[in-house]
Amino acid sequence: MKDCIKAEAAADLIPDGAVLLIGGFMAVGSPLRLIDALVARGAKDLTIVANDSAMPGKGIGKLVTAGAVSRMIVSHIGLNPETQAKMIAGEIDIELVPQGTLVERIRAGGVGLGGVLTPTGLGTEVEDGKQTIEVNGRRFLVEPPIRGDFALIGCRQADYVGNLDYSLTAHNFNPIMALAADMVIAEPDVIVPVGVIPPDAVKTPGVLVDRLLQRAA
Repeated sequence: MKDCIKAEAAADLIPDGAVLLIGGFMAVGSPLRLIDALVARGAKDLTIVANDSAMPGKGIGKLVTAGAVSRMIVSHIGLNPETQAKMIAGEIDIELVPQGTLVERIRAGGVGLGGVLTPTGLGTEVEDGKQTIEVNGRRFLVEPPIRGDFALIGCRQADYVGNLDYSLTAHNFNPIMALAADMVIAEPDVIVPVGVIPPDAVKTPGVLVDRLLQRAA
């Protein structure tokens, strides 16, 4: 049986200054109750690795508004003017990474690879200060792997031993991020008995999951 805890207790496990991998795409598939609990706790100085910073009042955007974030590694911030303003003001350090490169860097961190070779960004400011390598006559950027202290995962279902399945765009980033953190906390919509989730529907096996959030009251 996997430990099931309240969102508030999960937020208490996450110290200020932690590196958080947060799944989802524009707040869809993000662990919304856990994000709310971090805001309520007054979390500070977090580094967020995610596809995006969502929007004001939604998902990761709530952490931005609350001043909980000091650094972000994301693919875009285009729909969150608060993130843009904080970046311009020097309140948040933003590292913009092409989406495919970002997910591959996280995957590399999860499976123990030393980095990612990609042509994406060559000849642009993305290349500035980075190592390049030539393979079979082609030049590639060497992008380092990414790991987090915590992966905060949103999913459709979990069973009692922590196997997870996802719905639609919640597949974006969540399964990969579950590989790449020291502690994985999953927020399922429902928790079901073992066997309800067909084996071939399990995208994240329970051995990777450390804590489950209890269902919302």
